[in-house]
This record gives sequence, C-alpha cells and structure tokens, in this order.
Amino acid sequence: MSGTVDTNPLFVIFGATGDLMGRKLLPVLHTFDTHGKLPGGLHVLGVARKPWDDTAFRAFAVEHLQREAPGEAANRANWCQQHLNYHSLDTTSAAGWSALRARIEAIEKEQGLSGNRILYLALPSVAFPEVVEGIGSVGLSKSPGWTRVVIEKPFGTDLASAQALNATLHRVFDERQVYRIDHYLGKETVQNLLVFRFANMFIESLWNQRFVEHVQITVAESLGVEARAAYYDGTGALRDMVQNHLTQLLTLVAMEVPPSFSDNAVRDEKVKVLRCIESIQPSDVVFGQYGEGEIDGKKVPAYRSEPEVSAASNTETFVAVWLRVANWRWHGVPFFLRTGKRMPEKSTRIVVTFRSPPIAFFRSEQPSERNPDRVTIILQPEEGFDLAFEIKVPGDTQRTQTHKMHFRYAEVFGPVADAYETLLLDVVRGDQTLFVRADEVEESWRLFDPVLRAKHPVVVYPAGTRGPEEAAQLVERAGHEWSEE
Repeated sequence: MSGTVDTNPLFVIFGATGDLMGRKLLPVLHTFDTHGKLPGGLHVLGVARKPWDDTAFRAFAVEHLQREAPGEAANRANWCQQHLNYHSLDTTSAAGWSALRARIEAIEKEQGLSGNRILYLALPSVAFPEVVEGIGSVGLSKSPGWTRVVIEKPFGTDLASAQALNATLHRVFDERQVYRIDHYLGKETVQNLLVFRFANMFIESLWNQRFVEHVQITVAESLGVEARAAYYDGTGALRDMVQNHLTQLLTLVAMEVPPSFSDNAVRDEKVKVLRCIESIQPSDVVFGQYGEGEIDGKKVPAYRSEPEVSAASNTETFVAVWLRVANWRWHGVPFFLRTGKRMPEKSTRIVVTFRSPPIAFFRSEQPSERNPDRVTIILQPEEGFDLAFEIKVPGDTQRTQTHKMHFRYAEVFGPVADAYETLLLDVVRGDQTLFVRADEVEESWRLFDPVLRAKHPVVVYPAGTRGPEEAAQLVERAGHEWSEE
C-alpha cells in the first residue's frame, strides 16, 4: 500500500444531506483536519437537491458532529464555517451542472487549491448513472490536477446491472480513477490478515488443503432492518452482504501470495480466487427470514411485521452458503459463508479450522471429543485474533484442554481508526489496494447471479437464534458445525 498525502484535494460530496454524510463522512473529515492528517487543510463542497445555502448546510453539519463526535459546539460551528460549503443541484439540468463546475473552480481559486478533486457519490445506487453522466457532461472527470470518484455499494443488483454501471463509469472515468468502497476492507484486522498470512512463515506454510479442514466466515447482526426497510425489502441479505462483504473476506483468506503489494497485484489475486469458485448448487444454499422472537430479554417483531415491509415478503434476512474453491491450494476444503439479522449478538469473524492429527495419542475425559486447532480472525465487535490449541492439564492423567492465545488491537495500540478514515486517506494517496476493481465486481456477480434466479425457499427462524436449522444441517453434511465462539 503506497502513496503519500501531499497536495490536498477538494472533497465534492454528492448526497451531502443524507445519512452517510452525517453519520460517517463528516466525523471522518473533521478528524482529518483536527488531527492534521491533511497537511494543507481541508475543503469540502456538499452537493444535493435540497435548496439550502452554506448556512443551512453548516447547521446540519454541526448537529451531526455534535451527535457523532461530541465536543464544544462553538468549535464545531467555527470548523464548519471555515471548511464547508454547499451547492444545490438539479441533476436533470444542464445549466445546473455548468453552475456546479463554476462553483468548484471558484472555490479552488479562492482557496489556492491545485485542482485535485475527490468526487464522492454518497447516493442510492439508482442515482449513480445520472450523476456520473452529469459529471462527464461538463468535464468534471478531468481537472488541472487529478480527479478520483468514490462510489458506495451496491455495485449493481445483478450481473447485467453491474456491467451496465461499469460501462457508464468507464465512459466518463478511467478505471484508475474509480474507487468502489467496501467499508469492511478498511478494518484494521482485514488489512492485517495479509500481514498475518504472508509475514509469518509458519502460518502461510499451513494455509492450504493439506492442513486446513474448513473455513467459516460469519457476519451476524442483532439488529433488524430498522430504518432501511424500504431499501432492504427489495435487496435481501445475498445482495446486501454476501455478494460483497463476505465474498471480499473470502478472497483475502484464499488468495495466493501476490508478486508485490501494489494495488493491482493484490486485486489480481483476489479475482483469480473468484474465477476458481465452482458453480453454487441449490442444495448448498439456505435462505432464512426472521420471525418474532426475543433479543436481550426484549420481544421483537417478525420481519414481515416491520414498518414498510410487505406482509407477504419473501426477502431473505439470512443466507448460508457452501463454496468450493477449485484450485491446488484449496481443493476439497469447504468454505462456509453465513450472515443474518436478528441473531443473538453482533459479530463478524473468520474461523480457519485445521485438521486433527490422524491418530489421537491424547484423549480427553470424553474419548469422542474432538478439538482441532483453529485461528479466529475477529472484525467486530473487537478487532483481533484468537489462536485455539490443545494443552495438557497438570496432573497424572493425559487429559487435554483447549486454550486460546488472545490478541486485540485496542488493548495493544489503543483505539482503532474508523474504516472510512482508512479508506478515504487511501483515496487521497491514490492507493486502490482496498477498493474493488471492475472485473472483481463482475466475477462476484457471475457467481451469485444464478443463486438469485433460483428462487430458493425462505425458511423462517425465530429472532434471537442463530438462523434456521437448515443452516446447521448444511455444515453437518460436511461433518462440521458452526463455530459460535
């Protein structure tokens, strides 16, 4: 991962009056400036449809900064006054786009900026094509310096829409300008996964089908759909989580050693993994939807009883899938992916279970008990690693117990940077390592498109449980069980 923060860009954020801006981007941009991470200072132009002026936008920003990063209100207002501007844009108006370009150039001249720009599309995906075309219509994809465009997931809703979105982007931008952001890839533990694998020879030498029995990747959420119901009911867990977040994690676990740690070398290896995954069979997929239940002692409604959700909805809130990576390194090793809402706790983890010794010289008090070594990579709630292994219990008997070596980033290094902070700094540096390339998006959709079309039955599971029983049976077919530690 390379690049330096030298000449600061103008951040032009489309959708600047939305939730993402208030909840994530504003606090990160404020941190950049107050912690001196952009040596030349920070300048932001918020763009949206609302007929606001600079004053109204700054009031919006102060309110959200107070909520997300509490501090002295007067200081927040002063910061917003110095760094934030607003432009109201009708995206259907050619004159509106020309006025936006003039406003950007005026700010750059006034602030003495060099013309480097980050165009951040904090927008619903349906708005991407119109905004990208508008940017191209007035030449905003080119500048006196460099221009980079950041887009949020979802990158399409199926293979055809992903290909169409990529084609639209490439009519206006070169791929080297495009940063498809997946915030999971900004987490410190995800980045350290590559170091963990490739800088520790004893780990990399075991990271293959000879020693690994199976791999599980779980993203569990205790929340339901909350305020996202209108979006989620037309999307579902496969599109929302599996095709992007979980598949990204799988590629980092399974990839080969890249020839270098340049951005394209790493992303080349991720694409190769996707191309090696066998077609997903209907029997290897479980869809679920949460019913009513109880979490933390509180009763919660069924998905179909949530506001803005159809009473007849068959949208999946849970997916479990068995993937097979058909290459020399992983032949015969099952990869199990699982995600669900209204599960007992919020947790994201990767569990790599190693094979047991072929002959059990040491037996526990329960001779049939089997405790293979495993590495657990934890992304949330606390980023870190666990290594589980067997030790002898003191005494005359040959009894063993499983114990863990434990590492947490916060305990060693203090608070970990927000994923958006990491990723936005990489955009400024021009480092695309942690961003998703066009071919990677399309290869992932080629894998999951048939699953979407197959119309799998959706099984109801009680809220507060770990998903439908069919998901447990899926793993049991391979002789394993879900790891819940």
